Amino acid sequence: MAKTRPGKKDLESYTIKGTNKIVKGDCVFMRNSDADRPPYVARVEKIEADNRNNVKVHVRWYYRPEESIGGRRQFHGAKELFLSDHYDIQSAHTIEGKCTVHTFKNYTKLDNVGSEDYFCRFEYKAVSGGFTPDRVAVYCKCEMPYNPDDLMVQCEGCKDWFHPSCVDMTIEQAKKVERFFCSDCSSEDDEKKSRNFHPVSLHVENKVESKRRKK
Repeated sequence: MAKTRPGKKDLESYTIKGTNKIVKGDCVFMRNSDADRPPYVARVEKIEADNRNNVKVHVRWYYRPEESIGGRRQFHGAKELFLSDHYDIQSAHTIEGKCTVHTFKNYTKLDNVGSEDYFCRFEYKAVSGGFTPDRVAVYCKCEMPYNPDDLMVQCEGCKDWFHPSCVDMTIEQAKKVERFFCSDCSSEDDEKKSRNFHPVSLHVENKVESKRRKK
């Protein structure tokens, strides 16, 4: 009779460090072979065990900006990750802990950013270096995408957001300013006032977006 080899079985979860349960869909830290570098980040796609109860995890890797072909750019946040099309199978023993990869929108709403908090707004093709989406909204005179680590101040006229340094303002000044108009809107406002002896003052609360506090 031919010999048969027991098949692998799918697991609902895997427990690390005694109490921390990992399930499909969780984001995890994976041990880096270089102890001086931060752990890798991956999303668990599947958990399985062989007949000897060796547990493996199928993962989809997140890339840090510096790990991508184009490298880190000015608008990339310190906690930004790219969800790649790079899949792999790793020993479950290399999982070091859980983390949370937020949507970009949800991340910007956090009052405090912990060491386990990250965000993702791009999918990344590991071979070609391409991104999805390949275009995002830009702001300020520098026309850069939004970096949630940077404080920006909103113009009450055009509603665009500006980096203080791009409008000759310090961070301290931006935090204290009550109303802000960019140079274009200030010029338009001056022209309107010169044609109108009774300008109407609009009392609108200025919006300033602060840098996220980290635990």
